Amino acid sequence: MMQATPFLMVLSLALVAPGFSARKPCTLSGRWVNDLGSNMTIGAVNGKGEFAGSYHTAVTATRNEIQLSPLQGSQHRTNNKGQPTFGFTVNWSFSDSITVFTGQCFVDEDGKEILKTMWLLRSRVDNINDDWKSTRVGINVFTRLPSQK
Repeated sequence: MMQATPFLMVLSLALVAPGFSARKPCTLSGRWVNDLGSNMTIGAVNGKGEFAGSYHTAVTATRNEIQLSPLQGSQHRTNNKGQPTFGFTVNWSFSDSITVFTGQCFVDEDGKEILKTMWLLRSRVDNINDDWKSTRVGINVFTRLPSQK
């Protein structure tokens, strides 16, 4: 029985150790691209969890020229697991619409940072009878762009 004890300790450590592996935290700040080719830049997240940045969409339903648009957001700052939830609003500079995104910042098994988001886009309509067609919903997955040197 004495010889089995060290073996069982080593075996239990081997089975439990992967759960203790240090995973790098997912950080919102930086440059991102989504599955449609849109780019966004998120600035530093302050102590209150607030951040600002810019969004350059690759897609639009308007005929207006696409322009860089500002974004404002907030990260849930009590998440100690390093994969925070967040939300941000993009006020489109080139159309009478606004989009709100909500999501979570993940680190996958390979250490790659991914933002999984869902969005609501509200477009202005001329009257209340057209309200039914004024809001769209969708999802986007963002991956980090390499830093510029």
